[in-house]
Amino acid sequence: MAAALKAFHVSDVPYLDRVPEKPSLSLYSTRFSKGVEMNRAASCRMPNFLLIGHRGHGMNILQSSDSRMKAIKENSLLSFNTAAKFPLDFIEFDVQVTKDDCPVIFHDDVILSEENGIIFEKRVTELCLAEFLCYGPQKEGGKEGKCLYRKTKDGKFEKWNVETDDSLCTLQEAFQKVEPSLGFNIELKFDDYKVYQHDHLTHTLQIILQVVFEFARDRPIIFSTFQPDAAQLVRKLQNYYPVYFLTEGGTETYYDARRNSLEEALKVCLEGGLQGIVSEIKGVFKDPGAVPKIKESNLSLLTYGKLNNVPEAVYMQYLMGIDGVIIDFVEEISRTIWTA
Repeated sequence: MAAALKAFHVSDVPYLDRVPEKPSLSLYSTRFSKGVEMNRAASCRMPNFLLIGHRGHGMNILQSSDSRMKAIKENSLLSFNTAAKFPLDFIEFDVQVTKDDCPVIFHDDVILSEENGIIFEKRVTELCLAEFLCYGPQKEGGKEGKCLYRKTKDGKFEKWNVETDDSLCTLQEAFQKVEPSLGFNIELKFDDYKVYQHDHLTHTLQIILQVVFEFARDRPIIFSTFQPDAAQLVRKLQNYYPVYFLTEGGTETYYDARRNSLEEALKVCLEGGLQGIVSEIKGVFKDPGAVPKIKESNLSLLTYGKLNNVPEAVYMQYLMGIDGVIIDFVEEISRTIWTA
C-alpha cells in the first residue's frame, strides 16, 4: 500500500466514479470493540480511523457505467443493513421533515415522478408522510408505488432503477430496524439556496431530536449539516451528541461565505462549539495546511467525495491525520483499511 502511495497524485484519477474491483474519533470507539465478531483481529485495522458508509451501502449515480453505483437503493433500510455486514463504524444518511412533522430519510430536496407522461417535482418538506411513502416500492404486498425519477447532471430525467430496490423509510424505522451497533451520521438536510428563519430551523431540529432521543438508545450518533445556522442551533438544543459542519471546502461557491472554505468552516465550529468538520476531500487536498489548524483547534476532521472511493486517497488521508472517511464502495475500501 505504501509503495502505491508514492506514485499517487490526485490528477492521476480521471474517472472518480470508477475503481478497480480489487483495489480517531475519540468520542467513539469502533463498533467492533463491543464484541462484534470479525474475521480479522482488531489490531489489523488502521487505529482511530472511522469508516462511514455513504447513504448506507453507497450513493446511486444512475448515469454511471459502474454497476456498484446502481446496486442497492441508497438511503434505504436494505442499504443500511447491507452496509452493516462490513466493518464500518457509521452509516451516513439524509433526514428531512415532512409537512406533518415526520423525519424521513431522503437526499434530494424534491421528489421527481411521472403523471400522464409528464415529469413533475414535489418538495419533500411539502409532502405529508403518507404521500412521501407512496413513491417507490411499497411494503404492502400487491401494492404498486409511484415511479421515482432523478435528474442527471446534463439535465435529463432518468428512471431511478437499481439492481435491488427498496421502500422509502422514516428515521424512526432506521433506529428500529438497522443493526443496533452501527452508528448513525445523521445529515440534517436543508435546501442549499433557501434562507431559513430561526423559528423554522428550531422546529425542524426539535422534531428530529425528539425521534433521536426516543429511539437512539446506546447507538452512536453524529449530526452534520451544510446549513451553518442549523449546525450551531442543534448544538445549542442538545450537548449529548457531537455536531459537525459540512463544507465543500472551497470547491463550490455559495452566497453564504461561511460555506466557501475550510477556514470559514473552522470559524463556524469554534463560534458554535461544534466538534468537527466534514469536508469534500478535494478541498482538503487543495489546502492541506488546514488539517493541522483544525487538529490544533481540538476538532475532528472527516471527509466525503468521489476520491474516497480510491484506496490510495483514503490511505493518504490516514497518513495526514484525518479522522475518517465517508465512502461509497464499502466492501472494497473497508477491505483496504483492514489490510493496510
